[in-house]
Amino acid sequence: MEPLNRFVSTITEGNLWIYILSLGLEREIQDKEVVTLIFDKFGFLPSDLLVKRVLFRLRSQGYIKPEKFKGERAFSTSPMGKKELADMKKYCENLLQRL
Repeated sequence: MEPLNRFVSTITEGNLWIYILSLGLEREIQDKEVVTLIFDKFGFLPSDLLVKRVLFRLRSQGYIKPEKFKGERAFSTSPMGKKELADMKKYCENLLQRL
């Protein structure tokens, strides 16, 4: 695998939690719309199974809050998830300055 392709793979599907947490910052997100929103906003299409696994882990660890939106299972990013996302952004900014 080419270095750029490997890099893209690891920062997209390999770190899906980043994209899910960022989607839930502004509003409640229905679980069933996550894949479409990631494709529309970030330009890659994660698998449904992977999204479900990551949502489960984020919920169980408290990074997203369970919600209901239009009677469907939904989530929003919790304060703990917002802090984690902010820490990741700082780390990336620092890394880019070093590169």
